Amino acid sequence: MSSPAGSLIREWRSRRRFSQLDLAVQAGVSMKHVSFIETGRSRPSPEMIDHLARHLDIPLRERNRILLAAGHAPRYGDRAYALDERNELHTAVQTVIDAHTYPAIVVTADWDLVTANAAAALFFEGIPNDLLTPPVNVVRVSLDERGLASRIVNLAEYAAHMIERVERAAAAHDPNGTLGRIVDDFGHLTRGHSVSRSDAGIVLPLELRTDGGVLRLFSTITTFGSPRDANLAELAIETFYPADPASRTLLAELTAS
Repeated sequence: MSSPAGSLIREWRSRRRFSQLDLAVQAGVSMKHVSFIETGRSRPSPEMIDHLARHLDIPLRERNRILLAAGHAPRYGDRAYALDERNELHTAVQTVIDAHTYPAIVVTADWDLVTANAAAALFFEGIPNDLLTPPVNVVRVSLDERGLASRIVNLAEYAAHMIERVERAAAAHDPNGTLGRIVDDFGHLTRGHSVSRSDAGIVLPLELRTDGGVLRLFSTITTFGSPRDANLAELAIETFYPADPASRTLLAELTAS
């Protein structure tokens, strides 16, 4: 009979499509030991749980859950994000996005908006209040026909790009199915479209219709290195940049007004 901790490790091993042998080889332990942990014949130490979890890319919040199931204390913080400058988590995140001249948003693993810098306000202009009622999901705001979608010139391609990202995240880190529901709701936008066009350039831009013309933006995703807090580990910062000189000029005008 498997132990609660062993069952969780086996669940994540299966999610990553690792056999017991795969995990044993990757982690440098015997397959017999992996089997004993999963069946409950061996109680893993906190160090062993962390070691296996790193090779299985298990999120910190789930690592805490496995540690508790094995009778150990959680190792990782779980401080709630708060819009309070005295909060260390808030300070770290805000420092990064406030230093960015162009739009920047911070999202959770489910793409719920945590915070944004002042330049990102251009994404939310004219969005209905019900779409901006917390928790605000940026994928839903982007792809809903009442949201940003009505202003996205290359909606089919951009939707395909977004849904592809959500599908990858759902497969890797979404036990509760939140991201899967986003795919179900907006997957129809991607039918017959691909992000791999030969004339698309090196990155797929977001082409956004504004009062000053079409704004073309590309983005990068940043995460925090070596986090020791579950909430911080789940945050991602998406920073946007103008994709051409005309967009650089237009973006400067839009963010200055």
